[in-house]
Amino acid sequence: MGNALSWMSWTPPVAIFFACVVLMLVGMTVWEIRSPTIERKGFLPMRTTRGDRLFIGLLMAAYINLAWVGLTDLDQWYAAAIGFVMLALIMRKG
Repeated sequence: MGNALSWMSWTPPVAIFFACVVLMLVGMTVWEIRSPTIERKGFLPMRTTRGDRLFIGLLMAAYINLAWVGLTDLDQWYAAAIGFVMLALIMRKG
């Protein structure tokens, strides 16, 4: 079968980023099962649940990381940190 993922640049920051995404999805699933969420209104222009905010935050983190790769030559760890802060802000205040 060969290496199906050889096309991807699996650097440590990329691998850690995806591992964190998987851990967040598992954690959110367990949290939702144990304590179902209710919609609320934060700074986002719509009512959202925890899952909605996680999805929006993950999209923002992905866009930040993609823009970072495309627009800078700086270390990817900075983008990962910015993405995490944005995700935490959206989860908490969104």
